Amino acid sequence: MLLHNPTLRLLAGAAMISFAPVFVRLTPVSPTDSAFYRTLFGGLMLAAWVFARRTPVERRSGLALVALLAAGLLFAADLAVWHRSIWYVGPGLATLLGNFQVFVLALVGIVFFREKARWELMLAIPMAFVGLGLIVGFEWRSLDAEYRWGILFGLATALFYSAYILSLRRARAASPQGSIAADLMIVSLVSAACLYLGSGVGGAGIALPDPGAAWMLAAYALVAQVVGWLLISGSLPHVPASRVGLILLLQPTLAFIWDVLIFAREFGARETAGAALAIAAIGLGSLPRRGGKRPA
Repeated sequence: MLLHNPTLRLLAGAAMISFAPVFVRLTPVSPTDSAFYRTLFGGLMLAAWVFARRTPVERRSGLALVALLAAGLLFAADLAVWHRSIWYVGPGLATLLGNFQVFVLALVGIVFFREKARWELMLAIPMAFVGLGLIVGFEWRSLDAEYRWGILFGLATALFYSAYILSLRRARAASPQGSIAADLMIVSLVSAACLYLGSGVGGAGIALPDPGAAWMLAAYALVAQVVGWLLISGSLPHVPASRVGLILLLQPTLAFIWDVLIFAREFGARETAGAALAIAAIGLGSLPRRGGKRPA
């Protein structure tokens, strides 16, 4: 039943990727190491999937390959800052901040593609930041340095993830005949290479995980990089655009729930109201344009 119902596949995919920040926080490796092994293991699993299914790896145009390489670099940057945000402010808030990408993408559409500014977006952006203020407090200087860095890394996640989505869309538009799984495989392996090279710049490099951590990292890659995103990307074209945004709100909502249940995050009435307001703003900002379709 699940395999034949696109709405259920989308729900399952959103629920699965909600566990991604939980894996990051529970696995005893550095944020860069967990990002590297997610993309490396995920890329190898996707390669096995592509070749096991004998999916034809179509030739990409030069523009598509450049866009996929850019997407890989941007996804590496996205994971590098998001994982640090998870460590500093927790899985729930880090995931919520990353989902602010809906506002970045909408603003890109207005500024660069002359899309009309919708009233929903104009309302959603201040709603989101009021919600954020209710969660973390409105006195920036009262927060400790790591917490402030965590918020900034979370906002940077939204920027990098938006750029990654735009690059991946450009690649799909340039070579639409290529399979989604093959594109994700290329992006994942490029991201792993970028993270490996970037880790050497600071001199630390990538450490080999112990067997227990390796199993956790493999599970993280399987859940978040492979199965979750294959379910989501394969379902999007078959689910009404008006329903997609609502379903994908399951990810930040569940991430907050896991943060409270697993990591005992203190969460009172004010924080609950802030999270609800921010999640509602994300949903409002991700509504499809009237008369248009959500890009796949």
